[in-house]
Amino acid sequence: MRFRNKSFGGFAVCCAVVLMCLPGAVSADNTGLVRLTDRDDLLGWEAVGRLDIDGTGYCTGTLIAPDLVLTAAHCVYDRQHRLRNIQALTFRAGLRDGVSIADRKVAQIAAVPDYDPRAAPNVARVRHDVALLRLASPITSRDADPFILYTGQRVGTKVSVTSYGRGRDDALSRQRRCSIVAQNNDLMAFDCDVTFGSSGAPVFVQSGTRGRIVSVISGGGTVGGREVALGMALPDTVARLKSQLRAASRPVTARINRLSAGGRNTSTGAKFIRN
Repeated sequence: MRFRNKSFGGFAVCCAVVLMCLPGAVSADNTGLVRLTDRDDLLGWEAVGRLDIDGTGYCTGTLIAPDLVLTAAHCVYDRQHRLRNIQALTFRAGLRDGVSIADRKVAQIAAVPDYDPRAAPNVARVRHDVALLRLASPITSRDADPFILYTGQRVGTKVSVTSYGRGRDDALSRQRRCSIVAQNNDLMAFDCDVTFGSSGAPVFVQSGTRGRIVSVISGGGTVGGREVALGMALPDTVARLKSQLRAASRPVTARINRLSAGGRNTSTGAKFIRN
């Protein structure tokens, strides 16, 4: 299905930068947001948490392994377009009214190399707007059971989203049902209810008895004059990010080159962030 916009990229001009409020009237198949207030409400959703950014803002993130958090790439860059200091990031799993299931600092950041934080918001930024964080210590599955990615064939139109956001940042809100309103290759547009702070929020498709992550929220735009949330396909991208983290974790073996007398050394040395 093609996005009905001139040059396919016109809808994404404001993605991940400007709040795009969704229409008040939504499809009859869509449901409103439900606040996960009680412990029983939160059961099964503890792996979705708030990624706090040094007291200046936050995004939404999701455990996909005991020590790996999936979020949007624009959440991990600062205003100078540099990767944030890992000390600035804290993942708070299942945060609800000031109490979280577990708090963890971040030990490593892997962002898609093709994501350019300096570029003007466009389709390419949405496609590559993914980051993976390794936590300083794991969160056991006893406390929060990680979600896995959806790797099946082309999904249907029905999805759900769980996120934090402006005006609802003290607890997760879940929209049990919304829709993919357009998709083209690795890009997807949703009519889900998201706002500032929802960047990195997981978009789920039902698979068996539990949802699997089909995308994460990058930002907002328009498709055919309709304001939507935007996301991307994940499996290949996340596999590359995992490889980056593994490579960065390998021990470095020093190599010494012996120089003879007179020898020469020729070596050379988002979006929906809530502010």
